[in-house]
This record gives sequence, C-alpha cells and structure tokens, in this order.
Amino acid sequence: MRTLVVEDTQTGLRNVCRMLERMGIVPIPAKNGSIGLKRYAEEKPDLILLDIILPDIDGFEVAQRIRAAEAREEWTPIIFLTGRTKDEDVERGIASGGDDYLTKPVSEVVLAAKIRAMQRIARMRSSLLVLARQLDDANQELQRLSAVDGLTGVANRRHFDISLAREWRRARRGRHCLSLLLCDVDHFKSFNDTYGHQAGDECLKAVARILQSHAKRPADLVARYGGEEFVVVLPETDGDGALRVAESMRAAVEDWGAAREDSASMRLTISIGVACIVPRPAEGAQVLLEAADKALYCAKRAGRNQVKAGACELNEAATKAT
Repeated sequence: MRTLVVEDTQTGLRNVCRMLERMGIVPIPAKNGSIGLKRYAEEKPDLILLDIILPDIDGFEVAQRIRAAEAREEWTPIIFLTGRTKDEDVERGIASGGDDYLTKPVSEVVLAAKIRAMQRIARMRSSLLVLARQLDDANQELQRLSAVDGLTGVANRRHFDISLAREWRRARRGRHCLSLLLCDVDHFKSFNDTYGHQAGDECLKAVARILQSHAKRPADLVARYGGEEFVVVLPETDGDGALRVAESMRAAVEDWGAAREDSASMRLTISIGVACIVPRPAEGAQVLLEAADKALYCAKRAGRNQVKAGACELNEAATKAT
C-alpha cells in the first residue's frame, strides 16, 4: 500500500512516514499542497494523509482538487491530519472530500486502525464496482436479446415496431423518404415438408444473413416479421434506391438457392414488396406496411421471385422528394 503524506513540518512528516513504514506501508512525502497534488498525479497513491494547515494552499482545497481530478470510478481515501477539533472544521473537511479526521499528535495505534478501516471500505467499494459492471453487462445483454430474433439473429418483431415508429417520426419531421421492404420466402411450407423443419430453419437463417449483408448503412434495419417473412427498414431512401436494394437481395437469395446441393428439385427464392413514402402529419406507419404488403401480394401473384413496388411510393410528397 502506498500512502501520500502531505505535512508541512519536517518533524510531523518524518514521524508519520516512520509509522507507515512500521506498518509495511510505503510513504510518499510532500511538504506542501502543491507538491502533494503533483505527487498524487504522478503516483496515484492508495491513501492520502492530508494536513489542513499548509504554507501554500490549505488541505481543504487540496482535497477538492483531488476529488475533481478523479475519474468516474476512482476513489482515493483521504484522512485529514490536524490540530483543529471544532465541529465546523470537521464538517468542512468532510464536505471538501475527506473521508475521516485524525487529530494531532497522531497516535500510531489510532492511525493503524483508521487505515485498516479505509482498506476495508476500499475493498468493499471495489467489490461493488465489479458487481455493478457485471449487472450492467447482464442488463445490456438482456436488452440485446430482447431485441433479437432467437432463430435468425436479426431484429425481432418488437424491435422492428419500435424502430419503424421512430424512423417514421424522424422522416415526418425532416420530410424525408422512408422505404420498407417486405420479404417472403417462396413456397416455404413445401420446402419444410420436403426437407424437414431443421432444413427450414437453416434456410431462414441463410436468408436473414443475406438480407443483413445487403443492408449496409448503420440505420438500415433487417427484422424477422413473422414465420418466413422478413422486413427491411431503409431510412432516407427513395423509391428507386429501395428497388435497387430489394433486387440485390432477391438476386443474392436466388444465387444462394441455386448453389445448394438439393436445389435441383426445389430452388429457394424470395418475393419482395417495396413501399416508399414521405409521411404526412395525418398518416401513421401502418400505411407504409399496408402498401408493402400489397406490393408483396402482387409479386407473389405475378409468379414469385420478383420485386414489386407499392402504390404509395407514387404519393405526391414522395414523388417531389425523389
């Protein structure tokens, strides 16, 4: 243990340092406040014994500067050494950042007891900080898991609903285009019946990975909408841009499906409905979802493995924005 001792009298400084050495503690001597602050910054001691009356700046100000310089999770115990015994002096010492008060002349027995008490407090504080960090990590992991689909690893429906509402508000405030892709795996029930549910799960995971790899911007969101359906939110993306992203996703899934060993009997493809809109004040995000759903229905009815655009992309605001 290394202890900074800030004491202006040579006799007092020497006596306290000797006491510490007998306790197996390494003293770091400083004869005034300025030197004490310098040694604190250089040595980062485990404990500070601080005289109040010093020739340059008093111990109260030294304590305040030390507390101000500490990082958020740092704490160095400060014990004031002083001949002052008035209640207001004790109160001021604690208010300025001190943790305990020891009157002069210093008793070695009392000093040792105070140091042991500070060591216990430091250990308990360290344990609490570790526990707090563990709890924080666990909470962050729980929050992440609550937003992720357990099978595919992309965002789940709940996270999608929250994100869409947020992006809808942003687009309405900024008069930006907001695009949505609704994707459905073609003939997925037949795929499951032919190859089994495990193969079906692997298929959904692969589709999710492909869609995610083509949603390149940090604000883009890929989510599992339900069953074999996925949804992609593309903020500040006009209709043409959304169609290009959708076509790249469709083609990538088709290429992956064609490369599978069992693709000769059933090739895996997806159909995508695209909708784009600049939100109006009276509209809700449901209008975008409905338009994408109608476009997806058109893609299915036209033969699947296609991208179709919804009618809402032609609304007046979206047309002007693009």
